[in-house]
Amino acid sequence: MKIGPVEKIYEAFSAIADNRVKFISEEGCLMPTAQGEAKVTSSDGKKTYTVTWQGEDYTSNDNATYWQGYAGYPVIAVLMLQGRLPLDRNIAELFKGINWNELNSGHKRDYSSALDEVIEKRAIDRSAIDGIVQETYSLLGSLPVNVGKGRMLKM
Repeated sequence: MKIGPVEKIYEAFSAIADNRVKFISEEGCLMPTAQGEAKVTSSDGKKTYTVTWQGEDYTSNDNATYWQGYAGYPVIAVLMLQGRLPLDRNIAELFKGINWNELNSGHKRDYSSALDEVIEKRAIDRSAIDGIVQETYSLLGSLPVNVGKGRMLKM
């Protein structure tokens, strides 16, 4: 699986901490290899992305997954909530309430700089979270899942 910037993991943390991931059926969260669907609201609340899966095939209509071909934060958040990727809810809470859309736009899509701003403003001890983030990033690249385009958003 093609993997994108590590910063998408932090965006997934925010989506989870903000309760912006809604499974359409309860079994979607409990049975990660079953067929299912989740709706993930963007950090600015203006868009809702659809993540679907059937077995090992995941699709999403978020920009990263659809246009760049890597698992965007909605897919990563679903994989975390399904238990397929590590999720430390205490770390996720550190990233609650962040408007990543605005922040990333302000940094001209330099995701690393946007994350640095969050870490600095919130005085987050990066060394305390690096281990779980790097483990998650490494596992994301080795997960036996296929990621593809979902139905395009109607704007």
